[in-house]
Amino acid sequence: MCLNLRKVVGFLGLLAFVASAQAADYEMPRDRSAKEILGPGGLKGQHYRIRELVVADGYMERWSVDSDFGAFEVQGDEALRKLLKEIRAIGELQNVRKSEAFTKGLAGAAKAPVSLAKSLITNPVDTITGVPKGAYQLLENVGTSATTAKDPSEDSRIAQALKMSAFKREYAARLDVDPYSSNKVLQKQLNSVAWAASVGDWAFSVAMLPAGPAGSVVSNVRLANSVKNALKDEPPARLRIINDDKLAKMGIGEDLRKRFLDHPAFTPTLDTIIAANLERLAGVAGRDAWLTLALTAQDETEANLYTAMVQILRGYHETVAPLTEISTTGRLAVAQTKEGPAMIPLPVDRLVWTQRVDQVSGQLKTTYQGAGFNGKFEIWATGTLSARARQELTQRGYVVTERVETRVEILD
Repeated sequence: MCLNLRKVVGFLGLLAFVASAQAADYEMPRDRSAKEILGPGGLKGQHYRIRELVVADGYMERWSVDSDFGAFEVQGDEALRKLLKEIRAIGELQNVRKSEAFTKGLAGAAKAPVSLAKSLITNPVDTITGVPKGAYQLLENVGTSATTAKDPSEDSRIAQALKMSAFKREYAARLDVDPYSSNKVLQKQLNSVAWAASVGDWAFSVAMLPAGPAGSVVSNVRLANSVKNALKDEPPARLRIINDDKLAKMGIGEDLRKRFLDHPAFTPTLDTIIAANLERLAGVAGRDAWLTLALTAQDETEANLYTAMVQILRGYHETVAPLTEISTTGRLAVAQTKEGPAMIPLPVDRLVWTQRVDQVSGQLKTTYQGAGFNGKFEIWATGTLSARARQELTQRGYVVTERVETRVEILD
């Protein structure tokens, strides 16, 4: 018995060693320095400074930014770019509030109903911090949820009645920021200026505001302008009608449309971007399946990722090869092309070779059976892959394209 026990213990030890060796063969997510990612010249600008430590979970990067208006933390490179635009806009709006025109506008505010004061500052629901979000949960298949609660980002009825909403959207468009952003500081500044313009004696022209910074190269000017104009010109209630009508014409069922448009993680901006891009995927089967997948978004971070995902699908469809069908596996989308390859839109910042990436990529190779599939996969990633991840996926037959936002417009 003693000899057999020693053999069992030895065998178990061997298994543990092999398992440890296999585990060690994978990459561990590594925190990075902001300087490594952005270069020394990208760490600070007017009103802000990006902290050096960038926390990574193997898919997304968490950025911390100190500014003249407070400290911010965002998940994802795209979210960082959006935040820096918002910080610039906050600075410009604060300059407006110091102007003589604003002071005159406030003089007329005393005539406004007292109840209006309650709608001056929106307080978007805070997201839980300290837990990996976004692509981490998308790829690790963490628990999902969906709700039909009223979207908390919509303007109040009082504000809309007094045309505050229209002024706010106009100023946001001029500054190239999202009027439905969850950035509380930005919302306070936008609401304050829009309030003074809508209820005060203030003939304030939008031309007094500087234009927002130029974005990335626009690959589809007509689509981008259509979305931006709709966000500027239409109130939330009207956007909902427009987006619902587009989804209905695609054959999306009423229940699914309502669940999507009611989902609190998707703002009117994200709803509009998604509906516009799905509309451009005319004739592609599975748009309802993709929309059902998008409902698994648990917060703003994940909603942004699905919004980027559908824009990658539309961009590939229009600029590389027509798509025929979109299917889902776990929380990923796989798009079949007419020519034969299947494309996977991957909204990640930095993908490393982990056991999960190994499992998912291997499973797709053995189980995916799209109509007309020729056995080849393409990955379109918004960020980059580690050298190891790129090598392993290439050996497995995947063709990887990085930084696809340089090829197709991805609105935030």
